[in-house]
Amino acid sequence: MMTPEQIAAAQKAQLETLFSLAGKSMDNMEKLIDLNLQAMKTSLQESADHTMALMSVKDLQELTSLQSGWMQPMAEKMLSYSRHAYEIISGAQADLAKTAESQIAETHKKFMDMAESAAKNAPAGTETAVAMMKSAMNAANNAYDSVQKVTKQAAEAVEANLNAVTSTALKAAQSTRSTTTKRAAA
Repeated sequence: MMTPEQIAAAQKAQLETLFSLAGKSMDNMEKLIDLNLQAMKTSLQESADHTMALMSVKDLQELTSLQSGWMQPMAEKMLSYSRHAYEIISGAQADLAKTAESQIAETHKKFMDMAESAAKNAPAGTETAVAMMKSAMNAANNAYDSVQKVTKQAAEAVEANLNAVTSTALKAAQSTRSTTTKRAAA
């Protein structure tokens, strides 16, 4: 059995964890807001500059060159934005997973300590029930570990796929730009 002091300490620790997670969530939201504001400011300025440049176009070749010169950097910026947003979100997810993992490990340890204490103070003949309870807790912990491993592997696969798609998209944008530039020069 837990004493009232132990219960109060456990509740305090849970509240500290909750407030820590809330603070980290706010920090990550702030990062996303900053990223979005910067992207909007940059986009607005670049759109204004591009519109002004379009207003001074004198022929079709200049228009084609201007458009191709604008599209490739825009595609790169969109990919960069997506990459930064993904990094912020995946970092937040990693922090949350780390905290959850720590809390689960701590809860498991406390439960096992409580089961040990109960086993020592249990009446004769209850050893089998205590052993079953410990076994069930260990099985649950092993299942959680397995889910964590699969989740981590899935996150790594998503990141690898994102890197591959980003690389392919950048190469395609660069190829399109060089083809368009060659056509405009001809």
